[in-house]
Amino acid sequence: MSGAFGTLSRYVGGRFVVAMMGTLAVCASLIIMIDLVELLRMTGRTGSIPVASVALIVVLRLASYIEVLLPFCVLVGSGVALIQLNRRSELAVMRAAGMSAWQFIGPGILVAIVLGVLATAAFNPLAAVTRAEADRLLAELYGREATPAFGGGASGAWLRQQSVDGSSVLSASAASRDGLTIYNPTVLQFDAEGRFIERVEGVRALLRDGYWQFEQAKVARPGREPEQFETFTVSTYLTPDRISDALGSAISLSFWQLPGIINETERAGLSAARFQVQYDRHLSRPMLLAVMVLLAASVSLRSFRSGGLQTMVGMGAIGGLGFLLFSEVSRQVGVAGLTPSMMAVWVPVLVALCGSLTVLLHQEDG
Repeated sequence: MSGAFGTLSRYVGGRFVVAMMGTLAVCASLIIMIDLVELLRMTGRTGSIPVASVALIVVLRLASYIEVLLPFCVLVGSGVALIQLNRRSELAVMRAAGMSAWQFIGPGILVAIVLGVLATAAFNPLAAVTRAEADRLLAELYGREATPAFGGGASGAWLRQQSVDGSSVLSASAASRDGLTIYNPTVLQFDAEGRFIERVEGVRALLRDGYWQFEQAKVARPGREPEQFETFTVSTYLTPDRISDALGSAISLSFWQLPGIINETERAGLSAARFQVQYDRHLSRPMLLAVMVLLAASVSLRSFRSGGLQTMVGMGAIGGLGFLLFSEVSRQVGVAGLTPSMMAVWVPVLVALCGSLTVLLHQEDG
């Protein structure tokens, strides 16, 4: 009898895997189409960019988008798997054979936990590498059309820096290599007394040891005609660690890199909240995916003959999207440093866990 239950568990687990991977494939296809259309729209404004380069950026960014949508895919895939088993009366047969709801939900939870561990330990490092390369290509090819590095532009945020020559403020349209290379940079330079000295613009700037090296720079000084330089240096006290914290992207750092980045950032006296939140999100992923299975089960186990399944599924979809929105709001609160990162990440997961378990216990055990 135990062998029969083991076979059934493997069968149910296989149905969960197929449904989750199918949902993931559909979401990946939609991501590719949407991202490709957006990049082609940007290409129309910036000029001629090879289609192969556009396609490469889309492919490189796909893994990081899949990471974001993975909980949604597990939620939908689990619901699809259970509804299919329910529609074919396979769940009724399993119940008649002596299996409880927890026994045929268990394989789905195990699949979700394994998927979460693999996504954190193996898939995330790959996604981080490809996202960093995609950001570099995007910045080089699209320039000011690329995603702003830190709210660049005249109407955006500026980064203040100090140097041996005085203070200055820096802005750029995009950054790569964790901020060591910036694109379309602009610097407003002031002397030690705070008087404006010059405005420097360039195509690209690289952070060297104690200075920014501008390429194809245009320098404008009060009362003088603008001058053009192939290279131009602007001194700075910024270090790679500090510029990485200011301009670097947490999403382009892998799970294995984050502990070292957190320690270095804290030693430098800077806030590591966004890196800590990202790290805690990776740690919580297996539990989060398991909760998605429970949430799907809470609205998918009602018999077709009893009616009301469509309403339950609709409520489950709304509840799942509401949870993901709540989770994102909580994450932003943690990034802002308004609450401990562990609380910002784990509270939504625990709330969803308690809610789905309460519904399941009420349905199955009265």
